[in-house]
Amino acid sequence: MKSNVGGIDRIVRIVAGLILIALAATGTVGVWGWIGVVPLATGLIGWCPAYLPFGFSTSKTDNK
Repeated sequence: MKSNVGGIDRIVRIVAGLILIALAATGTVGVWGWIGVVPLATGLIGWCPAYLPFGFSTSKTDNK
């Protein structure tokens, strides 16, 4: 599993994930806010399975 999520992309994913989870935990957005676990996990891991079919990468390293 090679990294395909770059620096800024990772930060945005982590922040967005944490915000969604916090909103879900406080009941502000309901149960759908728990979907924030997905961007949080992909940001922490540095790999996004949705990028694979398109051959997309925001990582600066050449992983091909």
